[in-house]
Amino acid sequence: MKGVDVIAEILRREGTEFLFGYPRTPLIEACAKLGIRPVLSRQERVGFSIADGLSRTTNGNRIGVVATQHGPGSENAFPGIAQAYAENVPMLVIPGGEALARQFTRPMFSAVDNYRHVTKWLAQASEVARIPDLMRRAYSQLRTGRSGPVLIEVPRDVWEAEFTGELEYTPVAGRRSQPAPDDVTRAADMLVDAKNLVILAGAGVLYAEATSRLVRLAELLQAPVMTTNPGKSAFPENHPLALGAALSRSMPGPAHHFLNRADCVFAIGSSLTLTNFGPRVPAGKTIIHATNEAADIDKDYRVDHALLGDAALTLDMLIAEIADRLKGGADRAANGVAREVRKLKDAWLDEWRGQLTSDEVPINPYRMIWDLMAAVDRDNTIITHDSGSPREQLLPFWECTVPRGYMGWGKSTQLGHGLGLIMGAKLAEPDKLCINIMGDAAIGMVGMDVETASRNGIPILTIVFNNGVMAAERDSMIVADEKFGALSQGGNYTEVARALGVAATRVETPDAFGPALKSAIETTRSGTPALIECITKEGYDFSRFD
Repeated sequence: MKGVDVIAEILRREGTEFLFGYPRTPLIEACAKLGIRPVLSRQERVGFSIADGLSRTTNGNRIGVVATQHGPGSENAFPGIAQAYAENVPMLVIPGGEALARQFTRPMFSAVDNYRHVTKWLAQASEVARIPDLMRRAYSQLRTGRSGPVLIEVPRDVWEAEFTGELEYTPVAGRRSQPAPDDVTRAADMLVDAKNLVILAGAGVLYAEATSRLVRLAELLQAPVMTTNPGKSAFPENHPLALGAALSRSMPGPAHHFLNRADCVFAIGSSLTLTNFGPRVPAGKTIIHATNEAADIDKDYRVDHALLGDAALTLDMLIAEIADRLKGGADRAANGVAREVRKLKDAWLDEWRGQLTSDEVPINPYRMIWDLMAAVDRDNTIITHDSGSPREQLLPFWECTVPRGYMGWGKSTQLGHGLGLIMGAKLAEPDKLCINIMGDAAIGMVGMDVETASRNGIPILTIVFNNGVMAAERDSMIVADEKFGALSQGGNYTEVARALGVAATRVETPDAFGPALKSAIETTRSGTPALIECITKEGYDFSRFD
């Protein structure tokens, strides 16, 4: 076997179904011979986004694998791996490298040198005999602890080198840890004693598949639950104790109320990273932080108590302690928290009702979100946003009903990431309706890759909010726009999509959206991707409370 065949065989044994990327790399052909389907995007960055979406949709149980050509391919791919690193998404990256004899010549792009600060772990396969051990270490890193992309760079001559002897490789299992019992006991005391507890859930709850446990804990304590952007859908938002997901700039009204009133915040499955695209814990709160990454603790907040371990195991231990103390939680059921959540949610939605049901032309984007949520079966839908206004508008108002029905992201905010994400989701869940909402700036970044969906038979639905302007930047480029029109942009994305093999419709009035949506959904069911371009009005604010 050659080195490239060894890697392909290991990928097969690890259950790899798809190889994402862009030619030229010999791994594509070697994997295809073993039945691993190549999905080639128009550009490397989108291939990484597709792998990202596959990993997220399956909670990392099916790892997205990406291969890139050495040199320019690896250089073009940087945004995709940086985005996955920011969001702690497991992904195996296998870039080519220059021949060993030319490792220190110039110019030469070294993936090992340049990706070091945006990977969880990386190595170079400097000889073919090292490949099995390196792949074993890579999968161990992918499946243990806080996740993230890992990388193995393969020099040109190692691809072709002969591997001698038998390939002894078995799939790698992940390992989980749990907190110390004394730490759990103290946390249980603090949670039970809190007068105004709020639970803040992150993506770690999704990766641990711990939603049912989180619901059990919240019901025991009668504590309201909000989520981070990446953690949205970790707690069912149609539950009486659900506050929804929060950004620093936009959030549902109940989330703002309860977070500010809280005396104690229990963060579970979250890194508690300070970011413009995540909720801020106000000063003066007692913070209990449960995470599987020691480096998260006391990183951006002073933490009063910490639990180090897997979210599911942590919740199991807490539930056992708390259920015994509260005798099932019956005494807390009458505390009125659920009624208060409902009252606040109704009042907040009433404030927005005019926009959510607006008949304005050009179309109000909040009307599109409201009508979309009412029209689809959310139990069988996966939706994601793109960066900028679509994220701020969608996240507070979209009500998730099942885990992984929403893919939130935002610690890094690269325009165009959502298109690849939703393709990866559709490959992972082919029977679900998979929707990406993006603005005109985002489709301008990656729009040619709607052809990737068409060519590969990935029937996603893309909804474009086209207001002809970079709206999120309007407050920071006032003079540049007034003097030079710097914020203006435009295009007929319906015509572009049609030319690339996508069934596309342009909608200019709110009443036309429903029929267009029904037709687009039927199109995706027939195996063809669809796009709806909505001509929207610029200038809407977000659900902010600053």
